[in-house]
Amino acid sequence: MTAMSRAHDDLWIDTADGRLFARRWHSALPAPSARAPLVLFHDSLGCVALWREFPQQLADVTGRELIAYDRLGFGQSDPHPGRLERGFVHDEATGGFGAVHAQLGLDGFVAFGHSVGGGMAIATAAAHPDACRALVTEAAQAFVEDRTRTGILAARTAFAAPGQLERLARYHGDKAAWVLHAWIDTWLADDFADWQLDDALGQVRCPALVLHGDQDEYGSTAHPQRIGARLGDAACVHLLPGVGHVPHRERADAVLALVSGWLAEHAR
Repeated sequence: MTAMSRAHDDLWIDTADGRLFARRWHSALPAPSARAPLVLFHDSLGCVALWREFPQQLADVTGRELIAYDRLGFGQSDPHPGRLERGFVHDEATGGFGAVHAQLGLDGFVAFGHSVGGGMAIATAAAHPDACRALVTEAAQAFVEDRTRTGILAARTAFAAPGQLERLARYHGDKAAWVLHAWIDTWLADDFADWQLDDALGQVRCPALVLHGDQDEYGSTAHPQRIGARLGDAACVHLLPGVGHVPHRERADAVLALVSGWLAEHAR
């Protein structure tokens, strides 16, 4: 799909621990001013730049503004001062996103998260029930599964090969090693093995679209099933056949159509 426009603004968000880089895309389509913007939450190795052309495409097909930001330690944001704590997924809702929410004056928004960002989107919807108009998760993990750990172990081996860390450095600079270890060490830690999102899911009050590839190498279909079961009638679960962990890259047209159609019906 060819994007209709290439309009975006770069922003900086101040937090107690450092500055966050954010980008806001504008749709080429006319839209009601009251339509809530989409906020993207990136995955464990991701950043604004790694969403590539998807944000502009999504802005154009939905007629909404789109906002994405680099979490602390990622992309163009400032370095993280330490290690990720066990509660980092839940904490993002009031930490990094809390600063984005306050400084950009987001009275209403739609939370869209990929992978661990999907968990953060869930936590954000739970923490901001009056402002979050809708929730979209893509390849989100709702608990720690053997398949997730196996996939991360395989990735750890792959990233040990010459030149692989340099690939991450293109997007994260000298923070690349921290980014990699923040993912691997956190998810493989013994004290993270019983982590889950059930408590946050019980506090979500908005409609939700749950997208998951049935060939996801980092999480089985038990994840969308669990998310859907906890959210009940508010959730629409959609499995994408033959799709792995990055549906918005592997099947961009399908994801754009599903999200735009669902939002038109469920979120103002």
